Amino acid sequence: MLPGTRNGSADLARLVEKRLRTWRAAPRPPAPRGAPRPEVYDFVTISRMVGTNGYGLAAALGKRLGWPVFDREILHVMARDDRLRERLYEELDERDVGWIENMLRWLLEEGIHKERYFHRLSETILALARQGPAIFLGRGADLILPRERGLRVSLVAPLEFRIRNIAVREGLSEPAARKHVTRVQAQRDKFLRTHFGARLENPARHDLVINVAAIPASTAIELISMTLRLQGVVRLPWRRGWPPR
Repeated sequence: MLPGTRNGSADLARLVEKRLRTWRAAPRPPAPRGAPRPEVYDFVTISRMVGTNGYGLAAALGKRLGWPVFDREILHVMARDDRLRERLYEELDERDVGWIENMLRWLLEEGIHKERYFHRLSETILALARQGPAIFLGRGADLILPRERGLRVSLVAPLEFRIRNIAVREGLSEPAARKHVTRVQAQRDKFLRTHFGARLENPARHDLVINVAAIPASTAIELISMTLRLQGVVRLPWRRGWPPR
C-alpha cells in the first residue's frame, strides 16, 4: 500500500487522478525537425526486490526529473477502471491506436499470457508511454515496453537487509517481517512467471542494477539521473560534489 492510501479505494482513486494530471502537465520534448515521431517517449522502469524501498526511490527520481510515477497500485486501478482508461485514450489518434494494437499482438506472439486484466494492463502502460515521459514501478513494465527505448533499473539487496527495512517500515517483528518479504516476493515472482515465463530470468533484462544495501538512495538517484544525462535523455545540472573525484 502506498503512503497516503491507507483510507482505501477513495484515496487511491484521488491519487490516480492527481497522477494523471501530473502526467498530462509533464513537458513533452519535441522531436528534432524532420525526425519521425518516436514510438514512445523516454521512460524509466524500476524493478525491485521486496524491502528495497522502490517506491521512495521512484518518487524522489520523479521529483528530480519532473516525471510522473506509475506504480503497481496505480497501474492496477487504471487497468480495471474503464473511465480512467477512457481519459487516457482521449488524445490518441489512429496511429497511436494502431501502434498499441501492433505491440499487443507482438506480446502475444512472444508468448505473453493472454488474460483480460493483463491485456488491459499492457494497453495502459503502452498508452502512457506513447503520450509522455514517465517512471514505471513494477508490473513487468520493462518487458512490455519497447526494448530499444528507455532505461531499465533493478533494485536489489541481501535478504536480511530487506527484512530489517520491512520490520522498521511496517513496525513488524523480525519473524513477521521475514514472512512478509517471502510472501510478497513470491507473489511478484508468480505474476512475472505467469505472464512472461522464461523471460523473467534473462540476465540482460535490466540496464542498471543497484544494490541499495551498498549504495544510498540519494546516490542511486544520481546514478540513474547521470545515466539519463549521458544518454542525452535529460538535461540536468550536475549536483555539487557529483560525480565524486
